[in-house]
Amino acid sequence: MERESLGTLLAITGMFIYGLEPVVIKSNPSNPISFAAFSALTASLILWGSLFLSGDWREIRDNPGDLRKAFFVGLFGTALAYLAYSFGARMSTAINAALITRSEVLFSFFLSWLFLGERITRRLVGYSLFILAGLTFVITQGRSLELHLGDFLLLLVPLFWQLGHVIAKRLSYGPIIIAALRNTFGFLLLFPLAAATSLELSRFVIAEGMIIALGQIVWYKSIKLINLSKATAIITPAPAVAIGIGVLLGESFTLYHAIGFLLITLGTLGAVKVKSELRT
Repeated sequence: MERESLGTLLAITGMFIYGLEPVVIKSNPSNPISFAAFSALTASLILWGSLFLSGDWREIRDNPGDLRKAFFVGLFGTALAYLAYSFGARMSTAINAALITRSEVLFSFFLSWLFLGERITRRLVGYSLFILAGLTFVITQGRSLELHLGDFLLLLVPLFWQLGHVIAKRLSYGPIIIAALRNTFGFLLLFPLAAATSLELSRFVIAEGMIIALGQIVWYKSIKLINLSKATAIITPAPAVAIGIGVLLGESFTLYHAIGFLLITLGTLGAVKVKSELRT
């Protein structure tokens, strides 16, 4: 399979994997920071186990120079992003949190253009706006949004995610090593804060750890093959997957769902067809 097709397929797979995450997080009854720390630990143990079994961990030994950069992937992508999300969501609403964090695709366009030299086409921007409009229909169900103080913190979440992704894309390590280091550093940064608040171990950290491990392997492999901006556009509808699961399990299906899912489908199919290119 050619590079562009494989990277696109991996991004689509990541969308469905991360679509399961809100279901698990919503079910978690424990301290959110403690949950994040132990989930990162679980994911790192899974990933390091794979690396030691395959012998690929030697890549770090042979190229230790990228460890410092990998630390910043864990700092931005896991620790700071989760703290901003945790405190921001508490001072806002679930709807605002879901929509604001999906603005990640807009941050991706700017940072990918600025730091990675990616070409951001009008078609990709247009299809991404279709996706965001569809998500707005699905999540708000026609209700108006009310701004909260926490929304400003929530705006930092997609920025932190994308800063981590930009750094990760430029690392020489393979996807499993990047994911293992991100979660290891993320756990080490979050654990002291979890201990200072309330250490609670939930059985849901196993499910979350597995989603994180598998999702990040797929994600980092994807952005190694295609533009970060395109991969982000494709993965943007992930929350709609969780809502779709809820509908299949018996939750009500409204006209807003229908319109939203139609727009999301059209936007995602369009983004898939956009070729990854660099600025000339």
